[in-house]
Amino acid sequence: MASSLLALLDDIASVLDDVALLTKTAAAKASAVAGDDLAVNAQQVAGVAADRELPVVLAVAKGSLVNKAILVPAALAISAWTPWAVMPLLMAGGLFLCYEGFEKVVHRYSRAARGETAAAGQQAAAPAQIEAAAVAIDLAAFERSRIKGAIRTDFILSAEIIAITLGTVANAAFVTRVAVLVGIAVAMTAGVYGLVAAIVKLDDAGLHLASLRGGDAFARLRRAFGTRIVGLAPSLMRMLAVAGTVAMFLVGGGILVHGIAPLAAASAQLSRAAGDTPVIGALLAALVPSGIGVAIGFAAGAVAYSIGRRHARHPREEARRSWAETPRE
Repeated sequence: MASSLLALLDDIASVLDDVALLTKTAAAKASAVAGDDLAVNAQQVAGVAADRELPVVLAVAKGSLVNKAILVPAALAISAWTPWAVMPLLMAGGLFLCYEGFEKVVHRYSRAARGETAAAGQQAAAPAQIEAAAVAIDLAAFERSRIKGAIRTDFILSAEIIAITLGTVANAAFVTRVAVLVGIAVAMTAGVYGLVAAIVKLDDAGLHLASLRGGDAFARLRRAFGTRIVGLAPSLMRMLAVAGTVAMFLVGGGILVHGIAPLAAASAQLSRAAGDTPVIGALLAALVPSGIGVAIGFAAGAVAYSIGRRHARHPREEARRSWAETPRE
């Protein structure tokens, strides 16, 4: 009896050791995608009212946990019964990520164009009209759309994290695979959204420090530091907005490159060639695959967006266009 108990404890210790080692390895491999996830989701929360930032982050984090609760069993089932389907599904998700990234680019430029037009006619706008337009903004709908968009994007990035983790533990025992996948899912969600919450509340922390009273040198230093944070926060959010869009192309394009053998071979060949460059060869070898991923992701997103715009017009838009084009007597 005692020997059986010792053997059981030894097996449990061995499993826990395997879980810890594989979790560390998987976390290291998935950290790049987690970094992209951080940039993308910080960008998604940007623009939300200050008092609603943390509730929005919490809502997206809950949605991310639901995503992973779906993805972990699905990944285990697919790897067990239809392993050939993993890459096509990942590529479909990667293409959707590229589509969303390109849509954001189009939105940003079209919004800038509309802003210029509005600025040109701003002098003619009456205060009452401006007030009415401000009241007409449905902040709740905007918030819901941001949450849905962030959760939808998180699903693709979470799928990539789960797929990378699954590849790391593919040869492990079933119990170890489950433990590592669940551990990575929880740790990545807590880490990413904890950092997102810290980033979006950075300006509030700066305002708090800047408003502290006191006449000693340390108090003045805190106020100066807080003022500096407040000044840098908008630039940081703009940088994260750009980084989040680039991350969509990077992750989505990277999935497409890895899934298409000729592209993967060409990327590896270019990376090796760049590595032969004197002095900066190692840096170029690391940057070339990322550059190729972004370029392929942008091109794929442009094609997907063009096809989507052509074949998926909104019924109301079509009805308005039809009504507008109907001859009037």
